[in-house]
Amino acid sequence: MEKIGKYRVVRELGKGATATVYLCDDPDSESQVAVKVIRFGQDSAAMSRRMRKLFQNEGMVSKRLDHPNIVHVFDAVVENDFAYLAMEYVEGFNLEQHCRIDRLLPMYRVISIIFKCCMALDSAYRQGIIHRDIKPANIMVAADDEPKIADFGLALNMNKDMDRDSTFIMGVGSPAYMSPEQIKGYPLNQKTDLYSLGVVMFQLLTGRLPFRAANQATLIYRIINTDAPAITALSPNLPEGLNAIMRRALEKDLYSRYRNGAEFAKDLAAVRYQILEEDDTAQDMSHFETLRKLEFFTEFENEELWEVLRVAVWREIAPNVALIREGERNKLFGIVISGCVEISIGGKALCRLGPSEPVGEVAFLHPDSDQRYATAVTLEKTLFLEVNAAALALSSEELDGRMRNALLARMIRRLREVNKIAASLGQPAVEAGTGSLSGMPRSRPGGGLDLELAPM
Repeated sequence: MEKIGKYRVVRELGKGATATVYLCDDPDSESQVAVKVIRFGQDSAAMSRRMRKLFQNEGMVSKRLDHPNIVHVFDAVVENDFAYLAMEYVEGFNLEQHCRIDRLLPMYRVISIIFKCCMALDSAYRQGIIHRDIKPANIMVAADDEPKIADFGLALNMNKDMDRDSTFIMGVGSPAYMSPEQIKGYPLNQKTDLYSLGVVMFQLLTGRLPFRAANQATLIYRIINTDAPAITALSPNLPEGLNAIMRRALEKDLYSRYRNGAEFAKDLAAVRYQILEEDDTAQDMSHFETLRKLEFFTEFENEELWEVLRVAVWREIAPNVALIREGERNKLFGIVISGCVEISIGGKALCRLGPSEPVGEVAFLHPDSDQRYATAVTLEKTLFLEVNAAALALSSEELDGRMRNALLARMIRRLREVNKIAASLGQPAVEAGTGSLSGMPRSRPGGGLDLELAPM
């Protein structure tokens, strides 16, 4: 297309299932705008009517909203075969690309963005508008981390008679971000948008959704009936104060959830001032590169390594500090990044572990006992990657399986070394005959270490 109405097309910005967005020049303002175009008649007549209504709704709703963190709409035109919406061009990115575990934004930036979105939704609701489809793809981010909420096509106008409102369509929205009451088809108010924004915040901070499932039916069941995990259980490096905020934002009980965006923003501000405005991207990349070079993590995929960084804590430990003591009960384990750790039993040194060696993995892997039977003490300044077992249990199945396989491989390697040492202290072995397993082997009496496997 060369022109859309009065707007001259510069290039295509993006294409979705129902619309195409173009960057255009506006001859009146001599500025650039984004023009969203929908063509009718490509699907069924019923679908075309629905799309026409949604598009008209987005034009009407967006024109009423005037807030710096909501995409401004300049023009909405509906023709017989197509319709277009001319709106503010946001040069930046949408939040969808920063929901992956290896692309997370620094925490202080996430809180700043969500804070501004809270205020934008609060402003919209005071105009009687509920968005109903808050998700990462619908939140653009411009320079200086200024979010811009877009796509009000599914918005509900509270000032209309909802029984006759043709834009009130049950089941709209993206299931993973929908509130329990939206899934159930109950009447909605501003709290449904705050719930969805809470889901977005959860995902931006942890790299995963609060509710996950293999199919949509199970996902819907969990959203309605189960509680989300604590955010610090997934990422121990996050401040404890975020747990209460996430719990309230994701409350299933409407009376306990945030009443409005301003209330949500106020709690975020309290945590915001406790967080240093530091971009951890460089440090995270440095830690990633360090892990990538360690032999222990050779078989880990890059995305799994990023996930390790979220479920673990880097600890610099002085010499002669006990990481684990005999008799303790816990599932703490980790990997030596640099330095040296001595393992002992009953006051007798057993071995020394250097870089890339796991410490404490036996109690972690044991299916029903967290009893410690050895002591681990640092011999020099040691950098230790302490993995949070509870957070690992909530991580992806891929990471959990990869970690357990890597730890088991190390245990087997060590067991083989112990077997070699035990064999070197034994008597000459029984000499095997030439017979087969099915026959009677020839052998002579011999002696070795009198070892017997005791029950655990």
